[in-house]
Order: sequence, then C-alpha cells, then structure tokens
Amino acid sequence: MISHILIAHDLRSTADLALRRATQLARQHNARLTLLHVLDGGLSQAEQEKVQQSLDNSLTQFAPPGSELKICQGKPSDAVLEQVQLLGADLLVLGAHHQRHEFFSGTTLDRIARRCTVPLLLVARDEATPYTSALSALDFSLCACTALNRACQLLPAEANIHALHVFEPQKKQADSATQVATQHALIDQLIADETAQLPPGSPTLSYEIKQCGILRGLQESISTRQPQLLVLGCHGRGALSQALLGSLAQHFLHKAPCDVFVVR
Repeated sequence: MISHILIAHDLRSTADLALRRATQLARQHNARLTLLHVLDGGLSQAEQEKVQQSLDNSLTQFAPPGSELKICQGKPSDAVLEQVQLLGADLLVLGAHHQRHEFFSGTTLDRIARRCTVPLLLVARDEATPYTSALSALDFSLCACTALNRACQLLPAEANIHALHVFEPQKKQADSATQVATQHALIDQLIADETAQLPPGSPTLSYEIKQCGILRGLQESISTRQPQLLVLGCHGRGALSQALLGSLAQHFLHKAPCDVFVVR
C-alpha cells in the first residue's frame, strides 16, 4: 500500500506537473507527501533563499495540507535514493524531461531507475485527475508480475489495466501455431493467477498477445490505446525484463509518451 510519497522537485515547470500528480495520488491513498529538492552547493545564500521561496510557493499552491519540504545537498541521484530510504517513502515521483538537464540528465535518471528500491513514477502528462487507463508490459518474470500488481494498487477501481504480452515465435521450430497456442495458454493462466490475488475493488484487467518485437508492440499499443500510464517491470530473467534493463527502459524513460511507472 502507498503511505508515503516522495516527489523530487528540480524547480522546473514539469516538476510542478509531477507535484500535482503526486498530490492527487496522496489524496487518493490518504498518504503523506514530502517534497524533496537537492540543492546546488555552489549557490549563494541569496540564491538559496530564492530556491526556498520557490519551493514553498509550489508546496503551498499544489501540495495537500500537512505536506513537508526537505532540502539537502549532494549528487542528485545519490541524494534522492538516500532520502527514499531515510524517509521511508514507498513511491518516488519525478517530472519527465524532454531536454537535457543536469538534475535529471540521462545518467542521473538511469541511475535512479536502476537503483530505486521503491516504485518510480515518471510524470509526463499535464493531468491531475485519477488514472483511468494503463498499459502494462507483461512476460513470465516475477518483476513484470510485481509491476502489474503494484499498478493495480496504484490505480483506482474505475480504471482499466491492459496487459500486453509480446511473443516472437522461434524460427527454428516449424510449428508456429503450436508455439502461439502454448503462449496463449500460459498467459491465460498467468492472468488468472494474478487476478485471483487482487483484492476487491481493484481495477479491471484485460490482456492480449502480439507477435512482434517488444519495442514495436508497445509503441503500437501506446498509439492505439493512448494509455495515461505505461507500466514496466525492471530487473528479472525473462526476455522482456532483460530488454528493460537496457535500451527499452531508457527509451520510454527519456522519451515518455505518457506517465511511466517502473517497478523493480
């Protein structure tokens, strides 16, 4: 369950967008909210005070009453990850960046995504209403199933989560129809098992299987279904999970077509 949300704020407009989403989720889950800023150690006292004022304004304008402000110094990725642990947060929220920026440069974002011990929500859409639709990449790995389960906990009961399993038949095996039938049977059972574990009031779960490459399949489904949230498992031994450790996760984190929810 979500009880404490940590939003890392870098003073950009996208950070306020992420703060509005974090606020919506805090209210939905009756969770605490902490706004974190990693201060540039080279700033003058006057500049630090200006940063403090800007953060106070964002907190007052967008965050729910009782939210806290935490300011620290250090290497951005290390500081964020350390505060996740020290504050006992169970969800980290970041604003997406489509331009290079020191705080969430490619290396920093990748390091946070790979090492974060709690689910990471990257906010790219300017929306503050509860999620109603999500697309979840699904294979047979534990991390993918965990991501699907965490997404069901994150979203309200009125939402729909569509699970996509991407399958590429082995060319060395002549009977592709048998391979496809086997994949369908396995996914049918996997979805049944996952659905049985969900508590009452969980979102509606639907699913499909596509025969194509992983990236292509996800891009096509994103284009067709226009989900508000893309759900990805990270770290595992399945083919999808191995891909998510590399270019696939980087692709969607750095060019987020919607909000992205990453779970280890």
